[in-house]
Amino acid sequence: MTKNILVVDDSFIMRTIIKDIVESDPDLKVVGMAENGKIGLQKARELKPDLILLDIEMPEMTGIEMLQRLMLVGKIKVIIISSVGQVGSPQALQARKLGALDVIPKPSGAMSLDLQEKKGHEIVQAARRALSLDAAAS
Repeated sequence: MTKNILVVDDSFIMRTIIKDIVESDPDLKVVGMAENGKIGLQKARELKPDLILLDIEMPEMTGIEMLQRLMLVGKIKVIIISSVGQVGSPQALQARKLGALDVIPKPSGAMSLDLQEKKGHEIVQAARRALSLDAAAS
């Protein structure tokens, strides 16, 4: 059974790269994309995704603000993919405290064109773990 994923990142290029990474796994499908937390919340309500892949630094509403609002609604599975998501950073710690299941740092800052190459496998594995899919990579 395919799991539905919402990608929220202010960069069109990053949304596209993340979508390609996610859809490299036949069990995962990107059902929506949003360029900030405000639109992300609307899409989360409409699409009811199984998992949200969320950036932190975005205009209008940050990923942290979106995460705070999502947690008021109920248990929604979220993985942070962000250039400020380095292990131990205040943002990573806050995201974890707010319920993010995983925090994956973008390897080269906000525009990590090498995300697929450097973190693609890690993102797919984190998504599969979050969604309780068997750990076997396809």
